[in-house]
Amino acid sequence: MNFDRDHDGPQGATSADEAGGLSRFAEVREAIFANTYYRTWGEGTPLPVYEVTLARTLRGILPFGPRWKLLQAARRTVGTRADMRWGADGRGFRRLLHPNGVCLFGSWEIDEAYEGSPYTGYFRPGARGLIVGRYSTCCTETRRGRYRSLSLVGKIYPTIDPDHLEPTRTANFFTQQDLGGEKTKFVKDAILRNAPDTTPWRRGAALPVLLLSGVAFGRANPMPTMRQLYEIAELGKPEGEPTRSPSFLRLRVVGDARATPGKDLDFRDEILDQIYDPGDPRPRRTLTFEVAVSDDGYSRGLLVQRVKVRDWRPIGRIVFHEAAASYNGDFVVHFPHPPWRTDRDDPRSVDRSRERR
Repeated sequence: MNFDRDHDGPQGATSADEAGGLSRFAEVREAIFANTYYRTWGEGTPLPVYEVTLARTLRGILPFGPRWKLLQAARRTVGTRADMRWGADGRGFRRLLHPNGVCLFGSWEIDEAYEGSPYTGYFRPGARGLIVGRYSTCCTETRRGRYRSLSLVGKIYPTIDPDHLEPTRTANFFTQQDLGGEKTKFVKDAILRNAPDTTPWRRGAALPVLLLSGVAFGRANPMPTMRQLYEIAELGKPEGEPTRSPSFLRLRVVGDARATPGKDLDFRDEILDQIYDPGDPRPRRTLTFEVAVSDDGYSRGLLVQRVKVRDWRPIGRIVFHEAAASYNGDFVVHFPHPPWRTDRDDPRSVDRSRERR
């Protein structure tokens, strides 16, 4: 397949997006593996790097002419439920933010028992499901040793059968490092949270992109730097059972993760190296993230924001068995953002005040 790095596709919601919301784990996995950037990883094929530019994030921002693309994208991620966005031509859409990623496949596993009052849905004790993840970085920079904001988003399926036939609704989550970026040497050392800190000056020349992102997501969602977790707490929950979700989620690599060498190593190659040997398509290892939650925390600051969280409680893990860097992983798979609720456990409290702003 010839990869068109300049393809844009639709940023705003389409009729297909509006009708979406159900998918099968196997079809998403098949789509992502269908057009990897390499025949076999590790044989020397360089991964493409898609740029995040000020020009792209400014498109349509003026009050006349086309609509602001970045705002369209922000509203679409909050307002639609599609798990894949093929577009009319089957080529998907160009991510304005986080365009460079690697997708992972595995299992979401919550302990049979954990400290504190139990949560509901797929946070409940003993919950097991399949997961499609996407590990990415905020901007153009993919290499270690530079400021970059690593992120892991996930799509949880309420089944452990990878060949389930009935399309199902998924629960999506979002975790990230400091939104300004960090100089984490190894992926295994990155701490990812659903409510990250923000240190804007670390973006350097890309600071205007960060500020524009804050404006766009602030117009689409009241709390642009935090993603609530109620979707997981409501996945598979019996109707009528009150929702109970945690406030904060933290993911970090645990176990025998590899410290892959390389001064300018691309994080995607580092992730793939955790699971595969170069030149061998068979998975050789797994990559495990600890799942920890908390209900005790607060944020302070405006432009420079610090989120202080106490009493982290490990309650489970994510175990990834496969991974792929592909065009469809960068252009087609879609992770909807949960609309903000003034009471995270009450579906009636969705804040709709910014839907048309």
